[in-house]
Amino acid sequence: MPGPKEQPRNRSWIERWDPEDDVFWEETGAKVARRNLAFSILSEHIGFSIWTLWSVMVLFMGPEYGIDPAGKFFLVSMATLVGAFARVPYTFAVAVFGGRNWTIVSASMLLVPSIAAFLVMEPGTSYTTFMWCAALTGVGGGNFASSMTNINSFFPLRKKGWALGLNAGGGNIGVPVVQLVALVVIGASGGPRVLLGIYIPLIVVATVCSALFMDNLATVKNDTGAAKEAVRDAHTWIMSFLYIGTFGSFIGYSFAFGLVLQTQFGRTPLQAAGVTFIGPLLGSLIRPVGGRLADRFGGARITLWNFVGMALATAVVTLASVEKSLTLFTVAFIALFVLSGLGNGSTYKMIPGIFQAKALVKGLTGEEAAGYGRRLSGASMGLIGAVGALGGLGINLAFRQSFQTAGTGTGAFVAFLAFYAVCFAVTWAVYLRRSASRTVASSTAETKPQLSYAEV
Repeated sequence: MPGPKEQPRNRSWIERWDPEDDVFWEETGAKVARRNLAFSILSEHIGFSIWTLWSVMVLFMGPEYGIDPAGKFFLVSMATLVGAFARVPYTFAVAVFGGRNWTIVSASMLLVPSIAAFLVMEPGTSYTTFMWCAALTGVGGGNFASSMTNINSFFPLRKKGWALGLNAGGGNIGVPVVQLVALVVIGASGGPRVLLGIYIPLIVVATVCSALFMDNLATVKNDTGAAKEAVRDAHTWIMSFLYIGTFGSFIGYSFAFGLVLQTQFGRTPLQAAGVTFIGPLLGSLIRPVGGRLADRFGGARITLWNFVGMALATAVVTLASVEKSLTLFTVAFIALFVLSGLGNGSTYKMIPGIFQAKALVKGLTGEEAAGYGRRLSGASMGLIGAVGALGGLGINLAFRQSFQTAGTGTGAFVAFLAFYAVCFAVTWAVYLRRSASRTVASSTAETKPQLSYAEV
């Protein structure tokens, strides 16, 4: 076996990778992992921008396009739906093709929806064509799953919360960036093709950087047994449900915020675009903080109280919706974004911790326990990410139905409030209730002598 400082035969394929070995990590692993993290963030960032492209495309679509608000909500719902389902195959693609190789492919695929939208974005284009173009942007949603699965393999357990938070937060910030760029374009009286003309060259840059600066881990292989075990494990589906509450909220609100401001409060495209980006921006920036807090205090504890905050913010949004107070509505909605971003970081940190705890319950120790945790957490992340993204679809369909039946989003907000209450109850019952918090012996010096699910 090569020593810690020995270079792999082919720089793009790393044959030995053991981040739990402190010597290997300090001498070799940390530098390589951080480089891959940086360029993973770049690719995922642009992927998120393209996935949420139609959240700003609809702002360009005035009366001359002949599409009512319900039709616009359905357009953004289509992008959310395809992005959610794309996450499952993208998760397993990393082990089949290699993290670097798949990042090159997934980044270059972003050219397809961008060029398609560039060609058709004008009045007179059929609604069906717009639907197909919105669906194509779903490939950008898949980038998150492959990127998170890839980066999860590079970092040791003790640093996963921060690393995954940075990776996801850097990707999530692609949402407000595309909305901010759209604001500048609209403010300059530019059309949607100007926006697309900015992003197409950036996609090429991300693809080239992935090829030049990223690596494949030969140690990462698809494990059919791990995938089946993850599907059968109740924690995969419990965490999927909780991730609907955090990431599903973030991505759903990111798509819908501008449309809600236009439809319920009569904001112009420029006025809506001037506010829309703030919530996703703050929610993205705080995601690594959620991961860091989870590393220190336990993901379950942070997630539990975060759902309390989300419920309170939603209650204020509901009140503002009823009272037609634009200022209160905007402030509370932005607070909801911030809390969803914080919860994104804490829930994703829980995943590797849960499976590490299960390994210890099984009596595994050392690298064997760490390997089991990586196998199961990597296999479950794609499913959890996909189901969580479906929450964004649910949010947009709820808004569509609420506006169709009542002309306001109040009914949808009441439903969201009830859902966050259920998420709070599930988090407490499964991961924090004393009788449900299973205690197991810990074999690492980084943890206390006893490790429970409350600490994941």
